[in-house]
Amino acid sequence: MTATDENGPAPQEDGPPAADPTGEQRTRLISGPGMLLVWLYGVMVVGAVSRSAVQISTEFDKAPLAYSLSAVAGVVYGFITYSLVRGGERARRAALVCCAAELAGVLTVGTWTLVEPSAFPDATVWSDYGMGYLFIPVLLPLSAMYWLRRRSAGGR
Repeated sequence: MTATDENGPAPQEDGPPAADPTGEQRTRLISGPGMLLVWLYGVMVVGAVSRSAVQISTEFDKAPLAYSLSAVAGVVYGFITYSLVRGGERARRAALVCCAAELAGVLTVGTWTLVEPSAFPDATVWSDYGMGYLFIPVLLPLSAMYWLRRRSAGGR
């Protein structure tokens, strides 16, 4: 018996990937290390969104750029999490693009906070390359991009 949802049959662990309503074969992205990525991105969503929501609602005028960047990071993490869970080639490519954008953001903001610390009176998720989050913000997109490239149609 196979599970179904509003998008059609759920991908199965064994056998060929299930097709979604558009006819696309959904490649399962959350098996093995992919499940760890979903868990870590989920934790980062909660951390970034909750932190930025509190900071934006209570002290936005103190560091608007830093708090806005943390909110953007949370949205990016959320989209990547959704894409990994959704599966399929389009979702894999979208997640890969978002991971590259995330890495660019981490490297840009991380360098900016080291070169010009006064630009960020308070830390963001990506400050100092994610040092406040055990460097997960810089390591996670690298790991995810590696995993997503291995899961491509030709890279199994």
